Amino acid sequence: MHTVVVGTTGVTASDVLAVARAGARVELSDTALAALAAAREIVDALAAKPEPVYGVSTGFGALATRHISPELRAQLQRNIVRSHAAGMGPRVEREVVRALMFLRLKTVCSGHTGVRPEVAQTMADILNAGITPVVHEYGSLGCSGDLAPLSHCALTLMGEGEAEGPDGAVRPAGELLAEHGIQPVELREKEGLALLNGTDGMLGMLIMALADLDTLYKSADVTAALSLEALLGSDKVLAPELHAIRPHPGQSASAANMLAVLKGSELTGHHQDDAPRVQDAYSVRCAPQVAGAGRDTLAHARLVAERELAAAVDNPVVLPDGRVESNGNFHGAPVAYVLDFLAIAAADLGSIAERRTDRLLDKNRSHGLPPFLADDAGVDSGLMIAQYTQAALVSEMKRLAVPASADSIPSSAMQEDHVSMGWSAARKLRTAVGNLTRIVAIELYAAARAVELREGLTPAPATRAVIEAARAAGVGGPGPDRFLAPDLAAADAFVHDGGLLAAAETVTGPLR
Repeated sequence: MHTVVVGTTGVTASDVLAVARAGARVELSDTALAALAAAREIVDALAAKPEPVYGVSTGFGALATRHISPELRAQLQRNIVRSHAAGMGPRVEREVVRALMFLRLKTVCSGHTGVRPEVAQTMADILNAGITPVVHEYGSLGCSGDLAPLSHCALTLMGEGEAEGPDGAVRPAGELLAEHGIQPVELREKEGLALLNGTDGMLGMLIMALADLDTLYKSADVTAALSLEALLGSDKVLAPELHAIRPHPGQSASAANMLAVLKGSELTGHHQDDAPRVQDAYSVRCAPQVAGAGRDTLAHARLVAERELAAAVDNPVVLPDGRVESNGNFHGAPVAYVLDFLAIAAADLGSIAERRTDRLLDKNRSHGLPPFLADDAGVDSGLMIAQYTQAALVSEMKRLAVPASADSIPSSAMQEDHVSMGWSAARKLRTAVGNLTRIVAIELYAAARAVELREGLTPAPATRAVIEAARAAGVGGPGPDRFLAPDLAAADAFVHDGGLLAAAETVTGPLR
């Protein structure tokens, strides 16, 4: 099994995906262990002094003015975890929790948090044992960190609360730790706070969304090309010299992908045949411009994610000169903004894909295709209601595009009076990514059927490869009406699992 080594710096998005989704093992480097020990010495020295230090010998948030005596500090750290583990609602997905835990471990190992090496090692041991804390949907405001979600993880570290075992069963965390020979942690000064105070949940979901959307944007280029082909559209608008004079890199990449998929097609360029038209509709002609803008948004979001991966988000932090200083780096605004940007871009990509699907089904605009791509229109309804489903998904995408980060709600007796709502932005983006996958799958389903109905004209080799792979994956072709939901589910899986993109790339080579 792949192993990810955590040092003081250098964790990548690929590392996060490997741990969250592929179950990669986690090891701590000697450098990280040394940094942890050095930072802990600083915290221990400050804890021994009579002067109060925030997070070490004081309360938290609006209660930070109280100096906590040494005999109560262990209780304070336990109490912050127990009281902050206040999430409600459905359980969060296993991959999200694993990303959350791994990213907190990454920051702990930076040497800026003051956590003991044995605490970090226990975090790695829990990940490696396949134990996943139960984390709930609601509880984070995206400021002062993803507090409730991280608290539920820290609770498992203490052997309390509930967690999911490797077998998927939810049980008391203490039992699961004992079965795997893991000793619960007894938290000391600053450690409870250090385990809670980060943007790790929203960052983990951003990294996973970026990976999914990278595949989806390429897949959407393929389905847009299929729709253009099925509509007998012109591929001249994809010429690289046209996109070079508006130098947005995403637009050029999208156009190049569509052109590669359409290479060798006999269906393109017939827009002057039976029903002459000067140019194709916007949903066809402007596909690279819309998808390209989304790609450029992805690039910006990726840059923000890389910066956040390089960060040590905690409050207070241990600095190399020995100071322990309060700060506001836990505020999730940078991550929250791009999560919302991505939801907007995804909604627009879904919207333009739905418009192409609708055009394929309308006999007045499809240039010779049967109504609703039906076998016997009137007796058969064809894909009429598949488009309804797609339209419903697009409508929800538009609602999900309303930014969470434009909102704020004060908390902690007005001490935490402006929050990012980044966790909420991340949660709705996950829903949007799932919806976009279904929308692209329905366009694939309609466009593939439409291409097959164009008798006498040979589609591009890449198109043929996609259709053949879709049929092999259980995505049905033209014919009389049948139970449609299983076909659409198969198309969804074909897109989600990367089968669509892989089939196209067997002919085109790697798409951009």
